[in-house]
Amino acid sequence: MTTSASQRRRALAPIQLAVLSFVASLASLDAAHAQTGAAGAAADAATTQAPSSVSTSADGQPVAEVLVTATKRSTSLQKTPIAVTALSAATLANNHVQTMLDVVALVPGFQATAQGDHGVTTMTLRGIGNDSAKTQYADPEVASFVDNVYSPRAEGATALLFDVDGIEVLRGPQGTLWGRNSTVGAVNIQTTKPTLNSRAGYVEGGIGDYNRYGMRGAFNVPLSNTAALRVAVVHEQHDGYVDYQKFPGVPLEQQRAAFAAAGGADAAFRPINANDFAVGDRKYNAQDQSAARISLLWQLAPNLRWDVAYEKFVDRGTPNANLMQTPRPGQDHWSMLSDSAPWIERDSHNVRSRLSWDINADMALHYIAGFSKYKGTMRFDQDGGATVPTSIISGAKWQEHTTTDSNFRSQSHEIELQSTGTRTVDWQVGLYYGGEKNSIRFDIPIMNGTQDGGSVAWQGSFIQPKETVDSTAAFGQATWNVTNRLHLTGGLRYTHDKRENVGGRAYTWRGGAVPQVPLNPSIDPRVQPGFAADVPGNDGKFTGSKVTGLARVNYDLNRDHMVYASVSTGYKSGGTQDRGLTYEPETLTNYELGSKSSFMGGALRVNNALFHMNFKDFQFSSPVNFTDSSRGLSISNAEGAKVYGLESEIAARLSAKDRLSVSFALLRAELGYLIAGSNDYTLPTCTTPNSSASDTCLDVTGNKMPHAPRFSTTVMYQHTFDLANGATLVPRITAHYETDAELSVFNLGPEDRQEAYATADLGLRYQNKGWWVDAFVRNVNDKKIKTSAFNGFGPWLAQYKPPRTIGINTGFDF
Repeated sequence: MTTSASQRRRALAPIQLAVLSFVASLASLDAAHAQTGAAGAAADAATTQAPSSVSTSADGQPVAEVLVTATKRSTSLQKTPIAVTALSAATLANNHVQTMLDVVALVPGFQATAQGDHGVTTMTLRGIGNDSAKTQYADPEVASFVDNVYSPRAEGATALLFDVDGIEVLRGPQGTLWGRNSTVGAVNIQTTKPTLNSRAGYVEGGIGDYNRYGMRGAFNVPLSNTAALRVAVVHEQHDGYVDYQKFPGVPLEQQRAAFAAAGGADAAFRPINANDFAVGDRKYNAQDQSAARISLLWQLAPNLRWDVAYEKFVDRGTPNANLMQTPRPGQDHWSMLSDSAPWIERDSHNVRSRLSWDINADMALHYIAGFSKYKGTMRFDQDGGATVPTSIISGAKWQEHTTTDSNFRSQSHEIELQSTGTRTVDWQVGLYYGGEKNSIRFDIPIMNGTQDGGSVAWQGSFIQPKETVDSTAAFGQATWNVTNRLHLTGGLRYTHDKRENVGGRAYTWRGGAVPQVPLNPSIDPRVQPGFAADVPGNDGKFTGSKVTGLARVNYDLNRDHMVYASVSTGYKSGGTQDRGLTYEPETLTNYELGSKSSFMGGALRVNNALFHMNFKDFQFSSPVNFTDSSRGLSISNAEGAKVYGLESEIAARLSAKDRLSVSFALLRAELGYLIAGSNDYTLPTCTTPNSSASDTCLDVTGNKMPHAPRFSTTVMYQHTFDLANGATLVPRITAHYETDAELSVFNLGPEDRQEAYATADLGLRYQNKGWWVDAFVRNVNDKKIKTSAFNGFGPWLAQYKPPRTIGINTGFDF
């Protein structure tokens, strides 16, 4: 296959544009440096001034300063030498962000998916993520925090974002201050806190297509001069996007012939029961989520503050469906022949606390604690109706995934002691403990033909009654302000991890003279005839420790321009897996050059990051067959991956009425040595030593990492029209484009890839004093965007982002 010169020019155009933008930014920094160099000490003196909360842009309008807590201090975004995207509450509202999946387009190099069989939200930054881990307790490479409290699973505020003050996405390893599992980044969600001596709040509601309706609100109540309470609630609901297909029917004589050809006896023949297929039940891809949060602020003393919050989250929606990439003739894309009606029942409880004590003018102590409890069940149609059965025992595979019971408890404690005020050396030290105690039962019945066909292909129940995680750490970081411009930062963190599985067993079907019925939650496989425990069990223990660190230099060319260079490391703990085997930790070293610039009095901000990451021992997880024909989840360590790229964020106040922001990412991510296998894909027979004739695998060395487009960009623009009586009308557009991206490490061709696409969201907001109406269209061109793909059942299946949706919200502040 050849590529024309014009095609090459089109492919390189966005890359050339990005590189030119970066070079131009650096050139402007050089010019700024040259201009300020003559000023000498006078410029130095200017940089010592405390940052103002507002500055004046070229059009005379005040420009609000953006504050972030990426360094666990409140610092100006433009003075923070980290690649961090700060999303304000207004930005989140304007883009109708409800879940972490909605944040993706707003952050360069960020991807997220919701896996179907567990509904796990997996996040990828800079081409690195844990998309292959399909268990609810899988560790991520992108750590999630709510109010600086680590969140092991994407529930509560991380699943349904509500009454949020802002979100910070920190790109690159954050192992020193944020700890384990922030291998390639961290997401910190800041909820809105109570305010003393204020009685205020808001209420809003909305409707849309797919019978969508939602409401949310919050109010602040002063309890005394030193205490305040804030109550926030939310409910979002819409019907599923996926319709059910009716069973197309197979002539009875064809069923008899297929039944006989599959070895069935005439006396045992039964026709396919059309009632086995879901019709009119709750559809896949439905939302039904509610949450409430009560927050308390108590100013115990002028220098002692306590923030504590309780939050409950309830999910009664349905999982995302596996859909045929090429629908059967006469069938709609957003439909499926489902023989497993879905459900989700999830409940989580979270308590978060922060006690802050300003010891004196030079030192402060913080104690941050969190406790969470999660319980959930779920059922999911894994086969997606990929093939139509020809009889009750032939022509198709019926495969259902059921989380029969899952219980997770976690706690987190961190003590931070840090310097305050202006010092020659800014420092902070801390101690951390995190613990989890989890249990789960997960069932996979697979039947030949249909679920009542009486012919088991394979079925098993994975029961893990106790899995514990204990992680302790000590960390410290200091910045030496060598001069008013030159700053050197170093930090280290020591982490010790202990993980243990106790009593875990897989119970699989062994047959015998017992009815071959599919496994379901009412069957206890530990005592059910026909099932037996696999040997060995899943008992296992992992212990390990790791030191991660940071070395960084940043230099203020003047008060508007800063450059930095850093080397940082992060890691994700090793652990235990099925059959009691262990896997090793994965580590990442990141080399980064960055710049942050403000022009025209802050009306234009340009932030860049150029990075190279050396990723080692990548943990690849997949469902496989073991040598004794049992099945399980295997986690192996790849040699690693090489990742490098460029990210840029541009925010511009074009005029008093016009706002524009542009972000883009250039990325190249290639996998190191790995021979990978997975039951989800049709792969060739293995030729590696010690592999059996039934094993399938593929050498994926050098393949592209999944969810890592070479180029992606988001452009947001809005204009404000002033109307009578102080009212405003604000139209806005958010457009997103990205080049093609692989969906698995196997790189199996067009079906295993999301092709390049462009899409846009539109909005129109009318505001009159405290009352407003906001109409929106998301995915305006109704693009079908794949987030995962597999072909283990023959035809290629995929999960997709939502289709085009429209809605209108209204609300008022009081």
